[in-house]
Amino acid sequence: MSYELPAAFEEFAAGRQSGFLRVKERKEQGGKVAGTFCAFTPVELLDAAGFLAASLCGMSNETIPIAETELPKNICPLVKSSYGFYLSDKCPYTYFADLIVGETTCDAKKKMYEMLGKGKNVYTLHLPQGIKAPYAKEQWISELHRFHDYLEEAFGVTITDDDLRKAAERRNEFRAARARMLNLLSADVPPVSGTELYAFLDGLGFVFDLDEAIKKVNDLADEMSKHVSDKVTPGGKRILVTGCPIGGVYKKAVGAIEANGANVVCYENCGGIKPLRNSVDLSNPDIYDALAEYYLHIGCSVMTPNEERLKMYPELFKEFKVDAVLDLDLQACHTYIIEGYTIKQLCKDYGVPYMQLETDYSEADAGQISTRIAAFLETLED
Repeated sequence: MSYELPAAFEEFAAGRQSGFLRVKERKEQGGKVAGTFCAFTPVELLDAAGFLAASLCGMSNETIPIAETELPKNICPLVKSSYGFYLSDKCPYTYFADLIVGETTCDAKKKMYEMLGKGKNVYTLHLPQGIKAPYAKEQWISELHRFHDYLEEAFGVTITDDDLRKAAERRNEFRAARARMLNLLSADVPPVSGTELYAFLDGLGFVFDLDEAIKKVNDLADEMSKHVSDKVTPGGKRILVTGCPIGGVYKKAVGAIEANGANVVCYENCGGIKPLRNSVDLSNPDIYDALAEYYLHIGCSVMTPNEERLKMYPELFKEFKVDAVLDLDLQACHTYIIEGYTIKQLCKDYGVPYMQLETDYSEADAGQISTRIAAFLETLED
């Protein structure tokens, strides 16, 4: 079967177009595409069911005006951008998706999934909002089984425990490769800049063959390792970036850090190291229990209490020799913005300077952000 690309295809850069063409080819070969939004999505189930999983998180300000014809203006820009891509048909991943997998993390996304469901096939996973309750893991295991049953029935596939275990093994390899690459930034002088590294991480979203993705990451890590060995002098101040998904704002914020002579040495957020600190325990005889354990220990601010995130910081401070923390949050992301107070107190306890920035996808505040970051970095000078 032949598929037409959405009209806006030509607006995208060549790298993204390559990813879009792969999705188109997959569809023409009879394959299935699933769109996802969150690190909590159990991609192993999608892999085992034969889906190509693509992130649908909107990272552009361009589609927000059309989204605001149906959504309130005072909600998260990621949600508005994502929904705008759906309304405008500007994202082939959304356009071609046979299934969109949502999850009950933030309230704005939950309601967006309802609206997406009017035009797309949407399945919503009900995530426990904490891990301390005695029923939390059993609830999530039940959700994983429910998702398994839905995929089999709706798409005529069979997902065995062996299929799922093999998928988890490959995803573990991918996580390990990315963790290896990110951990190289713990060197006295980072081998690449924060913007360079994040651009690569973003580009991985357009590589859908796991073997190819793993090779690309390990090849880059090998190259980065060579540059690390050449460095003998200390670099600028070392900044840990935490907070919301930052794909739509990293250039103006991380760019300002670099322009002022500092280095981003760690991305703690969900597009960085946070979901890579653990892996699926393949020695567990119950693969669903193993998956539940892995996903429930991702330290996202939707969890209450969010102890997993707090436990990470002292480890990251030491491993990456962090001089300061920039908490970069998207407007109206209430859980991360409120949790910023707790992170600030933790940083104070460890003697690590902290600054919180709240922003959106526009460039209107770029100058202000640059000024504030420059002033913050000046306070770090010895």
